[in-house]
Amino acid sequence: MKPLLMPVVAGLLLTCVAAVTGCDRKPPESPAKAGSSVPAKTSVPAELRLGYFANLTHAQAVLGVASGDFQKSIGSAALKTKVFNAGPSLVEAMLAGELDLGYVGPGPAVAAFLASKGKAIRVISGAAANGVVIVARADAPIQKLEDLAGKKLATPQLANTQDIAARHYFKSVLKQDLRSIQPTPNAEQAMLMQRGDIDAAWVPEPWGARLILESKARMIAEEKDLWPGGEFATTIVVADTKFLVEHPDTVRAFIQVHRKWTKKLQDDAQAQIPELSAALFALTTKKLPEGVLPQAIARVKFTDDPLPASIQTMAQWAYELEFAKQKPNLDGMVDPAFAEGAAAGTSPAGVGGGK
Repeated sequence: MKPLLMPVVAGLLLTCVAAVTGCDRKPPESPAKAGSSVPAKTSVPAELRLGYFANLTHAQAVLGVASGDFQKSIGSAALKTKVFNAGPSLVEAMLAGELDLGYVGPGPAVAAFLASKGKAIRVISGAAANGVVIVARADAPIQKLEDLAGKKLATPQLANTQDIAARHYFKSVLKQDLRSIQPTPNAEQAMLMQRGDIDAAWVPEPWGARLILESKARMIAEEKDLWPGGEFATTIVVADTKFLVEHPDTVRAFIQVHRKWTKKLQDDAQAQIPELSAALFALTTKKLPEGVLPQAIARVKFTDDPLPASIQTMAQWAYELEFAKQKPNLDGMVDPAFAEGAAAGTSPAGVGGGK
């Protein structure tokens, strides 16, 4: 199974780009490193506007905000945050000039990059891989992925990363009509499943584990098992190009905290559950059922590597299946000053070296 970029994403974002002059800007020249957006000089911003989701696959964002670590790292700049349900709305906010950094899935990030002709955003780190499950209603006749044919499937939002993956699987593998896919906010899926209005859901954690425990749904597959090598980027960190060029030291300080939390999650994810649970409750005002986070966190791989090959492959598949009019060119989307260090396990230049 191979996720695809759907035309609706590009259409929505192209409309945004056309309407927002800032999305069509030319980034300033960048002397720091070939292909990098980071300049030699920097300035301190008045604020840093961060977007993310109340999802387990955004754990570094959830923990970095709740602990106050992000705010401490950026000094006098004020950290302002906004929580989104899924990627398309987050990247639309970034294209509209309302966000500086964001945690988002690769599908909407690719769409934003292509829609802005490579000018609007840069990938500066990975955050999470895998951690996406497909669950079926307890009384639905669904035991395996192939049984989804003809069934009503929920995804978090139209054209978000899970919706893209599900639509590709329905179209290319099951040869099914896409009208049976019902984009539905994660928080509303349990109610619809209990009423029998949906048969299954294709969701990130902890929403999959929550459906299993709250709605007695059963997991029929993990999306990672459908990918070559069993690994794909679920969440990446993106920066508004203009903000990155003007305030690289602030971004470096932010990424240092992000990597600190990645390391903690890699070393002992279960130990972070009490703090993570409290932070998610503060964001959603709903306490997760006992056992959800321990079950869900075991299915997520936390990584600073943005896994650019999986991002590139998504765009290429879109072109091959004629969802993109021109062959996608992602040159420059991943900023080497940040992301190469993430893949190698080192700190970004100027942040304090070492692993």
